[in-house]
Amino acid sequence: MLIRSIVLGLIGVFCILDSRLLGRLNFERPLIVSTLVGLALGDLEKGLIVGASLELMSLGLVNIGAAAPPDMNMASIIATSFAILSNANAEAALTIAIPISVLGQMLGILMRTILSNLTHAADKFIEQGKFNQARRIHIFYGTGLYALMYFIPIFMAIYFGTNLVTQVVEAIPQWLTDGLTVASKILPAYGFALLLQTMLTKKMVAFLFLGFLITAYSGLSVTGVAAFACIVAFVMVQVGNRVGKPQDPDPLDDL
Repeated sequence: MLIRSIVLGLIGVFCILDSRLLGRLNFERPLIVSTLVGLALGDLEKGLIVGASLELMSLGLVNIGAAAPPDMNMASIIATSFAILSNANAEAALTIAIPISVLGQMLGILMRTILSNLTHAADKFIEQGKFNQARRIHIFYGTGLYALMYFIPIFMAIYFGTNLVTQVVEAIPQWLTDGLTVASKILPAYGFALLLQTMLTKKMVAFLFLGFLITAYSGLSVTGVAAFACIVAFVMVQVGNRVGKPQDPDPLDDL
């Protein structure tokens, strides 16, 4: 069981670093990661079955900016392992996945809070000309913290049993849960503020307020506003090209 716990923990580390260090190869999707778990535990068929069920559950979860939805990556690894090791069905795996995804969400919010503070420390190192320290914060410290955030819960859940994860979730005090909930709402705003700091100019302020007012008073969804913005951008580009393009001389002017 020790070797299995270590192997599954390393699978979790690989999957969490997929979109953070290795690019985005979609290894963190439930279908793919559950297949990897099934391959590691010698039951590829059940890994595919559980992964397909968890993939359907997670289709509506979209991670935008700094938002932290329920962590279906960690939940898929532990739930699939539970289904294979205990010879349970996919329905039982789904019930295990729900509290684990909540635990992963809380850990993700906590990790983003820590990393935001490390970013300020890296800014200070850059101002002082200590580029090696800043590089270590971005490449090594952040990567190491994300790796530990996944390896430790997965290792403990597989080695000591999934009941441990459920007990940990139930033992989390309400004040901590409320604090992490507030942090989950602040972090997306913080992410948008960082984007606006680099993208917003005097020419773009009017469009910022236009999008805000349309969203607030039109009743359109974010998808509808985005589609409307794409149409406006296309029209503006076409009009700008026509205005800036020199007109061909009229041959009648020479007569």
